[in-house]
Amino acid sequence: MTTRQLPQDPYIEAIGDALTTAGLAPTDYTFTEDSETRGTYCYLSAVITLDPSGTIASDDETARDGAAWPHGLLLLWEWHTGAEADQGEPQRGPVWQFAELKDDGSNEYPTDLPVLGYASPAAVVEAAQKVIAREILPGDSFNFGQWRGWDGGIIGDAWERHAELDAACEAWGNDEASE
Repeated sequence: MTTRQLPQDPYIEAIGDALTTAGLAPTDYTFTEDSETRGTYCYLSAVITLDPSGTIASDDETARDGAAWPHGLLLLWEWHTGAEADQGEPQRGPVWQFAELKDDGSNEYPTDLPVLGYASPAAVVEAAQKVIAREILPGDSFNFGQWRGWDGGIIGDAWERHAELDAACEAWGNDEASE
C-alpha cells in the first residue's frame, strides 16, 4: 500500500483479508495507487497478486511447468474519472479484472471479472476461486477482455460500505477534474 491514504485502501484491505481467510493470501506484490492514463487523466487502481500454484518464488522449474498458475494471478481494480471515455478509455466508475502473469513479469490481456465494481469481499473471493479452477476463462484482445466459459452472470453482491467508497472515489475524481 502507498504511504498516502487513497479512497480504495480500506476496500482493498478488506478484499485481501477475505482472500487470506479463504487460503489465497495475496503476495507482497499487492498495492494501491493513483495512476495516469495517457499521461493526462488520473485514475485509482489496485493490484492484488495471488500465487494459487505456490510457484512464484520456487526455483523448481518442474513444479512450475506443471502448475496451473506458474507465475501467478493478478486481480485488478480500477476507478476511472470517465474524462477519457471519448478516447476509448473506461467510463466513470469501478471495474474488476483479472490477468495471468507471464514468466517475464508482464501479464496476459486483462479480462473482466464477473463481479460488481464495488463487489463484496466474498464475491471477489468466489470469482477468484472460479478463475483459479478455470470455470471462468480469460478473454483476449479479440473479444475485448470478456470472460469465456462462464454463463453464471454477476457473482455476489456489493460491499456493505460501497456507498462510502463510492462517495470517496467521486470526491477524489472531482478533485482531479478541478486541477
